[in-house]
Formats: sequence, C-alpha cells, structure tokens
Amino acid sequence: MSQLGVGIIGAGIMGRVHAEILADHPATRVVAVTSRTRASAEKLAGDHGARVHPDPAALVADPDVDIVVVATPDHLHAAMVCAAAEAGKNVLVEKPFTTDPAEADQAVAAVRRAGVKAMTLFNHRWVPAYAQAQARIAAGDIGRPRLAYARKNDTRHVPIRMIPWAEGTTCAWFLSSHDIDLVCWMFDDEVETVYASAVDGVLRGLGVDTPDAIQAQCRFRGGGVATFESCWTYPDTFPTMTDSFVEIVGERGVIHLDRKCEQIEIATEDAYQYPRNLLVRTVHGVPAGAVRDAIWHLVDAVRHDREPLVTLESSRHVTAVLTAVHRSIASGRPEVV
Repeated sequence: MSQLGVGIIGAGIMGRVHAEILADHPATRVVAVTSRTRASAEKLAGDHGARVHPDPAALVADPDVDIVVVATPDHLHAAMVCAAAEAGKNVLVEKPFTTDPAEADQAVAAVRRAGVKAMTLFNHRWVPAYAQAQARIAAGDIGRPRLAYARKNDTRHVPIRMIPWAEGTTCAWFLSSHDIDLVCWMFDDEVETVYASAVDGVLRGLGVDTPDAIQAQCRFRGGGVATFESCWTYPDTFPTMTDSFVEIVGERGVIHLDRKCEQIEIATEDAYQYPRNLLVRTVHGVPAGAVRDAIWHLVDAVRHDREPLVTLESSRHVTAVLTAVHRSIASGRPEVV
C-alpha cells in the first residue's frame, strides 16, 4: 500500500495526538513538522523520523506532503487552510474551522477551487453514543427534535495550564463548537438567531483575560431551540477534566447523553477520578477512540475519493453561530446568524 505523506502545523497537544494516530495508520506517514516553537517541532519530528520546516509556507510546499494537519491556535486556522489548499494539499483542521465567517468563506472557496479533501476535526460525531443518537433521531424514533441542552464545562486546569493561548479564545469557541456541530447534525437544521450572555471574574483574577462562562440560546430555522453552556472554572478537584452532557427532546421522546463518567471510576489515596477514554485512549499499545476514528475517516476519504462526513459548509455554520454568540454578548441583544 502506497503511503500518503502528512505534514503537521503545530506541535502542541493536538499536533502530537495527530502525529501518533497518523503514524499508526498503514496508509500514512508523518514526513514534516513546523511550529512556532522550534524545539517542540524538532522533538515531534524526531519522534516520527520527519523533517522540520521553518514555517507553514515551506511545509505546504513540500512535495512529499499530501495531507496537511492544522493544529494551531484557533485564530490561525483560516490562512493555513487556504495556503494548503492552494498548494494542492488535502487538509485536516482542528476545531473550530475558523473564527470568522468571511475567513471561513475564503477557506471553503480555496478548497473547492483546488478540488482537495478537507475536514474540520469535529471528532464528537465518532463518539459511539452520539452517532447512535443521531441515527435514532434520523430514523424518527423520538419524532422531530424540538429542544436541546448541551453543557461542556472544564476545570481551571485547561485555561490556566493546558493551553497557553486561552486569552486568545473563549470557552464557547473552545468547548461549545463541538456541541453546536453535534446539535445541528442531530437536528439536521441550522441556527438562525442567538441570544447569549457571559460571566467573568475568576480567570481574569488569576491573570487569564477571558470569560469564565457563556450561555447561548439558539433558535433554529425549523423552530427548534437549543441552549449551549460552556464554562472553564470548575475546581481542579472535580473528578473529570470535562463535564459533558447533551439532551435532545423530540416530539415523542428524549435522549440523554452524559459523558461525565466514561465507564470507569478510580479512587486512590490522592483523588477520586473519572478518567476520560472515549475521545483519546490507547488500547494494548494502539491508539483508539473517537479522535482516531475521525482522523482515519479523513485519510480514507482522501484515499478513496469520498467526501468527508463533516462538510466544510457545516463547519462554516458553526463559526457563524459562534460569531453571533460573541456579537450578542457585546450588544446585549439577540443577533442574526
């Protein structure tokens, strides 16, 4: 089997996850890495026998690169997707797709002109329970969905220690992007208006200039309503880093999706924990989980000339919704998507 060369832009947490998963795919090999921090790029490249490029422009120009992974801070995604597509490379970009609808339009246009495959890593669509829920809703088992509530709340560890660029984003961009994609997919509909509010004080008091929590109520074109909650000020003593819950209420039934405890609880002398394993895990030394399945899906779309499950147009809609969320926070009024 001939292998596709992968170039990774960004050598942080997700860049390393992508590299490990793609190195395990029989049809791909990591050939190039670039990052804002040279040392981290060299470390990741060394782990996979790849070369280091000085910047993204050099990486996308590398003739051995067939797929570009964009694993940078949120606001840098659009330019790199455009550059990769214009160089004729397939693209896998971390969520959110972009942080500006106009930039999203430019990226979609660049991908469509080039005729390459591209997908945002909305990996929650590959969590088995979420995929099962979407299939049951599509089959009509709960009737037409009319109401949703989606909560994704993190501990303070995430904005304070895990991501060094938390001031450049918000909990809604970082967390609710997943839930907005999921609920739009399950509703098979798009949001038309948004009313949102934010609270702050805890993180700014700790030196991180970003809101503590955001709630947004969204009305869909078909009349359904969804509330999206994101927060990242849970105390680090909470037994899981992420408290994730989704409820879908239909005309004839309801679905609850609670990921707070992912089938395992561990108590030691130091802590009581719910370890996470649905998204990223290693089973008998082999990468597994929803992130792996989503990444492999894009690889197989490239290999077999198929369109990915997550379309760029749906990812662009998530960006538009989140942009309206932040406009509403600023204006204090409902905003049109």
